[in-house]
Amino acid sequence: TVTIREDALLKKKKKVTAEDVAFTYNTCKENSSVNDFTMLDYAEAVDDTTVVFHMTRPFSVWPYTMALVGIVPEHSYTPSYGQAPIGSGKYMLKQWDKGQQVILEANPNYYGTKPKMQQVIILFMEEETSLAAAQAEQSDISYTSATYADVEIPQYHLFSVVSLDNRGINLPAQPSETKENGIVYGNDVTSDIAIRRAINIGIDRAAIIENVLNGYGSPAYSICDNMPWYQSASQVEYDLEQAKTILQKAGWIEAEDGIRSKNGIRASFSILYPPSDTIRQAIAEAFSNEMKNLGIEAIPECVSWDIAYDLAQSQPMIWGWGAHTPMELYNIYHSQNNTENARYSPYYNKTVDTYMDDALKSTDIEKSYELWQKAQWDGTTGITQQGDIPWIWICNIDHLYFVKEGLSIPEQKIHPHGHGWSLLNNVDLWQWSITEN
Repeated sequence: TVTIREDALLKKKKKVTAEDVAFTYNTCKENSSVNDFTMLDYAEAVDDTTVVFHMTRPFSVWPYTMALVGIVPEHSYTPSYGQAPIGSGKYMLKQWDKGQQVILEANPNYYGTKPKMQQVIILFMEEETSLAAAQAEQSDISYTSATYADVEIPQYHLFSVVSLDNRGINLPAQPSETKENGIVYGNDVTSDIAIRRAINIGIDRAAIIENVLNGYGSPAYSICDNMPWYQSASQVEYDLEQAKTILQKAGWIEAEDGIRSKNGIRASFSILYPPSDTIRQAIAEAFSNEMKNLGIEAIPECVSWDIAYDLAQSQPMIWGWGAHTPMELYNIYHSQNNTENARYSPYYNKTVDTYMDDALKSTDIEKSYELWQKAQWDGTTGITQQGDIPWIWICNIDHLYFVKEGLSIPEQKIHPHGHGWSLLNNVDLWQWSITEN
C-alpha cells in the first residue's frame, strides 16, 4: 500500500491522483514494459491518494522497481505521449529536438524547493564532440572518459564522480555444449574452477586502472561494491604466484610457447568487447596481457551487440553493469525459469538461487540484504573466490566531466552504470558562483 502526496501538481495545477499511479503501472504491466513487471498482478486506486499493489508473488525489492517508472497522468495519455510527457517534478519539458537536444524549464508548480537553475539544455553528443564543445566553450559541462582526462582546457576543470559502473568478465562455468538452437554454451577452459580462481587473483586491477583509466577508477570485486548488500568476502588480493600455483596443482602445465594446457585442452579463449567503446577495448587488451603472465591466451575480439549475447554464452566478454538494486545480482547469477542456466553466461548453483529467492520473498527489505550477502558467500558456497567465481570484476569507472569555472555542482550520489543522466539528479541545486558576461 502506497500513500501519494497531495501537493504534486501537473499542468494547470491539476493534481496527480492515485488513479494516475494505478493507470501507469497497469499500462506498463499490460504493454510488456522494458522493465520486468511479472511480479505485479495489478495496481488499484482505493481513493484519491492511496494505491494498493496486488502482487503475483512476494518481491521485496519492489520499491527499487517502482522507482524506475515516471507517473503518467491518465487524462493526458495518447500513443504519442512520449513525444511530450507531462510530469509533476522539478522541471518541465519545453522542447525536444530528437538526436540533438532537450530543453527543460523549472516547474513553477513544483511542491518542493524551487530549482536554482531555471533552464537546462541537454545536448546529445558523442564523446569526441562533447570534448570539442568544451574546448570551444560551447558547453558549461561536457562528459568525457578517462581517455581524455589528461586534456587541459582553459576555464574548465575535471569533475570526477565515484560510481558502481563496473567492468567485469563472464567466465562460462559449464563445459562446452552446442544446443538445439545452434548456440554454443559453456567453455572447456573457463569451466575449470582453477582457471576462474587463478584469473581472479592473478589480475592486477590497480595496474589496469592506472594504465587504462589514468587512475580514475577503483578496483571492483563484485557487481555491487559499496552497496548495503555487498559481501566483503568478495574482496581478494592480487597474488600472481599463488595464481600460478593454483593452475599448476590443477594440472594446467605450461608448454614451450608459454601457454598452459590440460588433458589436450589449450588454455585459450577469446575476450570479446563491443565496437565504439575504447575503454572496453583497452581493458580487453590489458586483460590479455595480464593473462600471458599466467600462461593463458586471451585473444581480444571485437563483436557487434547483435551477436555478442549469443557468443558470450561460450566466450568471456567485457561487460558493464551496476545499479542501485540487488536485482542486479539476480539478473547475473540466478538460473532463471529453472533452466539451470543464468541469463548472460552459463552458471548454476541451487543454493545461490535459493538465497536470492528467499531474499525476494522477505517482508523486510533491509533484512533481505543478509540473504543477498549469503548468495555471494555463506561460508561454504557462493559466487566469490572461495566459491564458484563465474564472473571476474575488474574496476568501477569514475564518471568524468569537464566543468566550466564558476559552475557549482553539489556532491553527487554514487552513479550507477550509464554515463551522463545520473549527473542531472541534483541539477536543480546547481548554480553559478560568478556573474556571467
